[in-house]
Amino acid sequence: MAVDRFFPNIKPSSRSYTPGTYPQTEFVAQNGAKTVLRYGNKKVDAKLSLGFTNITDTKANEILDLYEEVNSDYDYIIFTVKDALAGIENDSLLAKQSETNTSGNFKLRYRFDGPPTVTSVRPGRSNVQCKFVACLDGD
Repeated sequence: MAVDRFFPNIKPSSRSYTPGTYPQTEFVAQNGAKTVLRYGNKKVDAKLSLGFTNITDTKANEILDLYEEVNSDYDYIIFTVKDALAGIENDSLLAKQSETNTSGNFKLRYRFDGPPTVTSVRPGRSNVQCKFVACLDGD
């Protein structure tokens, strides 16, 4: 992970965000008693989906190029609120969770959760759908 990979400065037309969950296992006894074994105090697997409507094929290619770069060496993506998540309040949960956060020796990092979907709308224009998942990586 030698190079910081920033998401292109393309304003999404739709966003979907699901906060992560704590890594844990729940055990249920036959009488219904539950025991939860939690493996950490940091949430993981936050999901972020960005939709881009009617963008130029050049911008769609920027996203596809980033996908190839990130996945060639299993790297991560850095989102900046003022760029890729334009329109999100800086103090919102989504803004806080979407930047690379430092938590002790671990960082919440976003990776593509599968390849982007590109749909051609007309010559030179496309719709792109990207899905991301946050992973908790040690330094």
